[in-house]
Amino acid sequence: MKLMIASDLHGSACYTEKLMDAFGKEQAGRLLLLGDILYHGPRNDLPQDYDPRAVSRLLNEQKQNILCVRGNCDTEVDQMVLEFPILADYCVILLGEQLMYAAHGHRCTPGSLSLKAGDIFIQGHTHVPMCRNEKGILWLNPGSVSIPKENSHHQYMVWEDGIFLWKDFAGTIIHRFVTAQ
Repeated sequence: MKLMIASDLHGSACYTEKLMDAFGKEQAGRLLLLGDILYHGPRNDLPQDYDPRAVSRLLNEQKQNILCVRGNCDTEVDQMVLEFPILADYCVILLGEQLMYAAHGHRCTPGSLSLKAGDIFIQGHTHVPMCRNEKGILWLNPGSVSIPKENSHHQYMVWEDGIFLWKDFAGTIIHRFVTAQ
């Protein structure tokens, strides 16, 4: 199964529309959202085309394909307009022989979890793409869909057959990482 992974939409209708277009083009089986879906948060400027209602409509159209974890800007009020669960603090997915633990990243790190070498920890929150190995645990961040930081792109990530690809919305591969099989 092909999995598309994205984080930190922050209510941007413009970039959520681009994300959903990319989801269709990628033909991924599921879209994993790593939190901060509708609200922009007090530390961020308003993203382009800030429209949480439009974002909820766009996402609800694909509700059967979305997995989601709670970000620090997500609340019970957001859950009232989103038709898929968003309030779980984490999600565990089996990717072949590897365990992927997905969280927003504001509460935990690989060192604070019961992960072992070969597992994958994926988070959002920082708005900065990342790929590093910490004590045998692959630590990843897809970056931000709507408010990228540290000169990164508006982007998402795709996983398929042990390969992670970071892509911008033109479909350009920004980074590629192959996991040990």
